[in-house]
Amino acid sequence: MKEDWKKAYQRWRDFPNLNDHLRRDLLALESDESLLMDCFYRYMEFGTGGIRGELGPGINRMNLYTVRKTAEGLARYLSVQGEQTKKAGVVIAFDSRHQSATFACEVAKVLGNHGIRIYLFERIMPTPILSFAVRHLAASAGVVITASHNPANYNGIKVYDADGAQITPDTASRLFTLIQEAGDELAIQTADEESLLQSGMLQRIGDTIVDAYFQQVSSIRLHSELSQAAKDAVNIVFTPLHGTTGEVISKGLTDFGYHHVLTVPEQALPDPDFSTVSSPNPEEPEAFHLALQYAIQAAADLVIGTDPDGDRLGVWVKQSGGTYLPLTGNQIGALLLHDVLRQKRTQGSLPPNGIVLKTIVTSELGRRIAADFGVITEDTLTGFKYIGEKITAYKKSGDYVFLFGYEESFGYLIGDFVRDKDAVQSALLLVDLCAYHKAKNESLGDALQNLYERFGYYLEDLQTKTFKGVQGIQIMKELMSSLRRHLPSSFAGMRIIGIEDYLTGSMEDLAKGNRTPLSLPRSDVLKVLLEDGSWFCLRPSGTEPKLKLYLGTVGDSHKEASQKLEQLKVDVKKLLEHHSEG
Repeated sequence: MKEDWKKAYQRWRDFPNLNDHLRRDLLALESDESLLMDCFYRYMEFGTGGIRGELGPGINRMNLYTVRKTAEGLARYLSVQGEQTKKAGVVIAFDSRHQSATFACEVAKVLGNHGIRIYLFERIMPTPILSFAVRHLAASAGVVITASHNPANYNGIKVYDADGAQITPDTASRLFTLIQEAGDELAIQTADEESLLQSGMLQRIGDTIVDAYFQQVSSIRLHSELSQAAKDAVNIVFTPLHGTTGEVISKGLTDFGYHHVLTVPEQALPDPDFSTVSSPNPEEPEAFHLALQYAIQAAADLVIGTDPDGDRLGVWVKQSGGTYLPLTGNQIGALLLHDVLRQKRTQGSLPPNGIVLKTIVTSELGRRIAADFGVITEDTLTGFKYIGEKITAYKKSGDYVFLFGYEESFGYLIGDFVRDKDAVQSALLLVDLCAYHKAKNESLGDALQNLYERFGYYLEDLQTKTFKGVQGIQIMKELMSSLRRHLPSSFAGMRIIGIEDYLTGSMEDLAKGNRTPLSLPRSDVLKVLLEDGSWFCLRPSGTEPKLKLYLGTVGDSHKEASQKLEQLKVDVKKLLEHHSEG
């Protein structure tokens, strides 16, 4: 039963042992009832990856009590699976955000209180290395304390399963039920950290795991034949954006033989306030403002940057005139994918049953490239957890051999020793690719242009429509329902040939006049396929009144694809406005 926010607030205020810092924050909120209500009106929702929210007092904020309650739910989930699961243990990592190290320790103490073994990283660590560690240590689960690229006043908890992938929605639903059943977050019991260390139930981990990870990265290196002269010819500017990758990517670049690397000094060290950027998100061009200044000074060939927890990679490449071009996630993915398939074919290691995995909103250029190598491409729902889930399923069945996975939101994976997007391995392989092309007097921009000329010009865009007010989410749902009933027959002068409705789980083929089932989980997502290979996809947010509109076009030239994209945006926006008004 949902607790009245005033009762929840009173319960916190009357708790005699409330953390001093949280008590001061709580008292400071008493003059602002609307903000106080927001802190207590609900318990933070446990989404498909975990919980994430603002730091502060209350059950709708990230603090040591809500962290303990989340950990209690996880402990109960693992405990019912038996002693072997508890003995296998949980790996815990944390990023550079405010209170991340403290929250990681609180999770460890709650799990330890249930007799669950804990492997706790001794310092900040990128999320993909957490994923690797779960698999390397044969643990039962993993936890990382992070809020990815959210603002500085946020933190969160992401949970990973025994395969090193983010938990699926079914598991998340069961966990949320157990978290709710844990009751009063102020009463969660914890073990003593020192006692856990002395008993061996809590082990600190670090360098040995990182070394093992880099051994695996070296095993998937595609251009080990590069001469030292070729590597010395490449100038790199790197920014970890105040996050977790500064040490590990620097180590990886050194191990790979790259010595002309300039790490942006103002952003090299962890900083929970992300003081030099408005948003620590490599998807945003503004995040590279400082890095580009250094790139111009150093005439760098390549600028790379990662988000705070190290799973997203952003890239800028130098053009012939000395200016720098930002690559989209789709473009970075296309370059990496083509390199993987080309090198494997050259080396004779391209399997006959290879598979590429991408999300339904990721560019179709990847499918076109893979087909040229005789490799199939399979789509998943948005979210890398679904790619991780597919990798595990095909590893068990043997039906396909995973070759590459990516999503348009700057996430890529080459080696399946990690089961989440990995900016560390991606950055190292991309630097190698840059050196490979520079040795041929080409840039990565030239390489991308070559792909377009060979496979077609694929362009994509993402638009967001916000529905204001308390009823925003309901209005958005009604809009999606209306669109399903009343779609026009064409967009941007192109006929609709197919409609993929992930809510009903069916694909309507308008050319054949039939419906076939979709194999993906049900989700309120609608994708419209056009006759020339262009498409658009509508995906409402599950937690806020925002509708995401993904668009993709293809043409024989950049101009043609661009004109189609602009017209498609106009037509879809008109459609949304019409149905919103209706």
